[in-house]
Amino acid sequence: MGKADPRIDRYFDKDRPWRAELVALRRLMLAEDVTEALKWRNPCYAAHGSNIGIIGAEKNDVALSFFKGVLFDDPAGLLKVPGPNSRSARVMKFTSTEEIDAVAQDITGFIKQAIAVEKDGRSVDLPEDDLDYPEALLAAFEADPELQTAFEALTPGRQRGYVLHISGAKQEATQHARIAKWRDRILAGQGMHDR
Repeated sequence: MGKADPRIDRYFDKDRPWRAELVALRRLMLAEDVTEALKWRNPCYAAHGSNIGIIGAEKNDVALSFFKGVLFDDPAGLLKVPGPNSRSARVMKFTSTEEIDAVAQDITGFIKQAIAVEKDGRSVDLPEDDLDYPEALLAAFEADPELQTAFEALTPGRQRGYVLHISGAKQEATQHARIAKWRDRILAGQGMHDR
């Protein structure tokens, strides 16, 4: 049985959209040997010292994400790539408890796979990032060596997040504004989503 975090009960007790679906996913997670914590404002589950999955309510559905889902055996193709820049995470989305109940056995299987992946110390073999750094970021590095040093000290995932975010701006002025906005967090060694 999993270790529930009683402080998270408030998250599940709150009257919110998708509450029943969130509770159903929590029940499945805690039926296995995981530890629950609140991270990134959502219930997150860990095993063998590493985060394995997270659940959260979105506008149109509830998502169950597995951080290393790309390593799972998924013959039915139930796990989906969450976005165009995702490389290791896989997600399942639901709009009713009936949908969750219909694949509960599969979800349990994925949770067990996630635990086994961490127990075995497996990692996702990610190729070197082939991202093109925007000119605005390269210019910022040249003008601000402290920023460049701090950026290079970030984890590859945090670097990737910033590069994608900055590159996503079509206008160079917006790219510069994004760099200025995130500078203090980069210097603090934080990613865009760190709290």
